[in-house]
Amino acid sequence: MQPQNTPRVELKTSEDGSSTLYRPDLDEHYHSIHGAIQESMHVFIQAGLLHHPATNLNILEVGFGTGLNALLTWVYQDKRSVFYHSLERYPLDSALVSGINYPLILNIPNSEDVFIKMHQSPWNEEFQISENLRLFKDECDLNDFHPQRKYDLIYFDAFGPDKQPELWIPEIFSKISNAMNAGAILVTYSCKGTVKRALKNAGLEIEKIPGPPGKREMLRACKS
Repeated sequence: MQPQNTPRVELKTSEDGSSTLYRPDLDEHYHSIHGAIQESMHVFIQAGLLHHPATNLNILEVGFGTGLNALLTWVYQDKRSVFYHSLERYPLDSALVSGINYPLILNIPNSEDVFIKMHQSPWNEEFQISENLRLFKDECDLNDFHPQRKYDLIYFDAFGPDKQPELWIPEIFSKISNAMNAGAILVTYSCKGTVKRALKNAGLEIEKIPGPPGKREMLRACKS
């Protein structure tokens, strides 16, 4: 069941032709207007998933949103066993999901079936998406999240620190850091000074790396 007072969301098209969503109350897009797939590939897949050497991965995503990062993880997991735990406070309406064009743009066999399965899978319970990918969509606010396992890879894809500053504070990153295995990495599109300091205070080693189109830099943090 969707929470009451679910914010209005509008379907938009980004510059690479792939869908993004827009929340008028925050004046914020779910993905970059310069290219939704392009941004997710750069920040979360290339800098995160493909950068991690493990053959078995526990992934925590902050912000399931459109399901784009989950779909791309399925595409690029390369036979690795993945447990994918995604947090989302406001699940999308099925009518809105039906207009999202990622499978069409990716043009990869079975991607439409997998994308539909990801969105139609039940909330708050584990679901087998494919042979090597298990999805747990967690309908909760990040502030109310209490990790029950350790993670190897964090996709920190919350709305920006200027829009939802309460999600980018030291206490949040300390909670996430405590739930990271040694050698785990966190990737995020933000490179703000406050975010860097919060990650450092959480005991993570950070590096600035080139960002996706439209952003000069992004952050990757590692738990040593």
